[in-house]
Amino acid sequence: MKTLHRACALLLSIAVLQPARAEAQRLTDTVTTSFEVNGLRVIHRRVSANEVVAANLYLLGGVSLVPAAKAGLELLLLEASERGTRKYPREMLERKMARLGSAIVAAPAIDWTLVGVRSTVSAFDSTFAIFADRIMEPRLDSGEVENVRTAILSGVRQRGDDPEALLNSFSDSVAFAGHPYGTSPIGSEVTLRSLTVGDLRSWQKTQMITSRMLLVVVGDVPRPKLEAMIRATLGTLPRGEYKWAPPLMPAPRISSLHTISRALPTNYLQGYWVGPRADSRDYQPMRIAMAALGGRLFTEVRVKRNLTYAVNAPFVERAITAPGLYVTTTAPDSVLGIMRREVDAMKRGLIDPEGLRLLVQQFITEFFLDNETNSDQATFLARSELYRGDWRLASGFVDELRRVTPEDIQRVSRQYLNGITMAYVGDPRRISAARVAPF
Repeated sequence: MKTLHRACALLLSIAVLQPARAEAQRLTDTVTTSFEVNGLRVIHRRVSANEVVAANLYLLGGVSLVPAAKAGLELLLLEASERGTRKYPREMLERKMARLGSAIVAAPAIDWTLVGVRSTVSAFDSTFAIFADRIMEPRLDSGEVENVRTAILSGVRQRGDDPEALLNSFSDSVAFAGHPYGTSPIGSEVTLRSLTVGDLRSWQKTQMITSRMLLVVVGDVPRPKLEAMIRATLGTLPRGEYKWAPPLMPAPRISSLHTISRALPTNYLQGYWVGPRADSRDYQPMRIAMAALGGRLFTEVRVKRNLTYAVNAPFVERAITAPGLYVTTTAPDSVLGIMRREVDAMKRGLIDPEGLRLLVQQFITEFFLDNETNSDQATFLARSELYRGDWRLASGFVDELRRVTPEDIQRVSRQYLNGITMAYVGDPRRISAARVAPF
């Protein structure tokens, strides 16, 4: 949303004005339906505007389900399944996928592990058959598992060489210490090395169950055909008794600073507050509040003072959201002082209603430009289903944003922007914990 911050930064002055609430009408989604196959929930959006099909399978639970001591297990399992299944030995699988021109991706996240199909309409049947076999019957040859483990470990080690990647991993671990969200879904060197082929086989047998799965398919695939494909493959898996639920809220925190010393040309700072749950009425106001704060920080830190080339107020979308602050700068103490003043201004005053209206409109434009692919649409529907209890709520997204008022933004700023956990990668002599404490 960097473009959003630039476009809206100068629109956000503080003024005590009363806004008028816009009455909204919820759009009706006529191209999306849902159904269930042996406990497996399916959301199907028929899109004929392009020849691409995205099928995202969400294995629910994420870090709340996988034991912390086995973090990275699902990534290792799913990446190893690319090396062959009972039906498709490795060489055959590679030839078929190359001929189809399709891709199957695996991406572990905090609340789920995503396994996705990316194919053309004509190749979808054959790609889905391989995809389902990887879920149901991975070969898990010990030599291939070791090769995959080595590749993943290499990526984990490289995080330490990239200050941005190190900061992202470090900030999550300290902001949610003692909570499941503090565990990396990718795992660590220690957890990845400890995993055995037996661990992978046991997990595949006991946790690949339909009650733990949400499948979202966006593309030009007729529903009867899709339903038949699922019944013949994933629908034959055991149902199990898994029930999705968001994790418990973390305990209240006091502001703190956590440092990794690095000799770098610039310093990296990222901190998170504990935000509202995604099913809360505060969810959309918090999202807009962080867009507003990001715009103000861009103006004050970069435009006026030239203290950074990158400053932001991220909003991490999870079952429990994480509003935050980010900057890379050679003067972290000075920037923290500015950030503190801008956060205080959000709490004390009200954003001008016209500035808010323009901000929301620009946000909506940027959001949909950033989420226009079939895969992005699938994730948008999945978040509405899992985080808010109903995929149909996705159609009301724009109206919900437009109903956010200056009073809403002030209220959530006062309620949630307290007790930040800051992660810092850089020269420890350039930053003071006393600058963080007032947050």
